[in-house]
Amino acid sequence: MLTNELEFFKEILKDRKIQILKNIGGLYSELEELSECELNDEGDYVSITNNAIVENTIGLQQQEELQAIDKALGKIASEEYGTCEMCGDDIGFQRLKVKPHAIYCIHCREIIDKPTSQKQGNASL
Repeated sequence: MLTNELEFFKEILKDRKIQILKNIGGLYSELEELSECELNDEGDYVSITNNAIVENTIGLQQQEELQAIDKALGKIASEEYGTCEMCGDDIGFQRLKVKPHAIYCIHCREIIDKPTSQKQGNASL
């Protein structure tokens, strides 16, 4: 991958990392506010509990993306960025534009995403 392409993706990843950190900070502030709310009835309790579950789930997803971004930034630093971890081929510029922290090329991603029953069925062919 060319140096200017690596810099392009490095900036995208850094910007996304900053946004995720802001999002996570906001989520935890909201969760803290929810825990301090006075509950007047069971409806309030259910509503706050549901909101807390949703926000916690979003926070976990954001944490996973943050880890993937850090891994991608490390690959840029070690000049391993853009290589599929499954087959070793280039991931492809267009795929990385859509998901800059991708670790698989589109072909390998499709293999991984196949339902288990299809994978086992194809193994016997």
